[in-house]
Amino acid sequence: MNPRKLKRMAADILNVGETKVWVDPTQMVKAAEAMTRDDVRGLIGQRIIKKRRDSQHSRGSARILKAKKALGRKSGKGKRTGTKKARSKPREQWINRVRALRMSLREMKKEGTIKGNYRQYYSQIKGNNFRGRKHLEQVVKGESK
Repeated sequence: MNPRKLKRMAADILNVGETKVWVDPTQMVKAAEAMTRDDVRGLIGQRIIKKRRDSQHSRGSARILKAKKALGRKSGKGKRTGTKKARSKPREQWINRVRALRMSLREMKKEGTIKGNYRQYYSQIKGNNFRGRKHLEQVVKGESK
């Protein structure tokens, strides 16, 4: 059989493209004798015809990019898609801020920085009175003096 026809038939059986089919050059005479699809299947079984491995896509540049992003690069305005609120949800930001403030308030209470105003500060945190932990600390220190 014509080598082109053989490759086409093998490609169809192996479910790959013709370029992915490898025929053993030393066994070419035996391969040329094949006439039917069954014969080609037999050659595949004897490992005279094989499927070439897929060439893998290089990950080198992806690793470099990941390392740069870990350092905080590649995050400028041109790289951003989606609104500010889509990139970080305001509700989640608020939850994180409140949790941090409540935790620092508890620590201050344990240290003894707050004298009797714990509940008042707690409700002020809930009412979004403080910008962050530093702001809370400033307010507490200002009242303790």
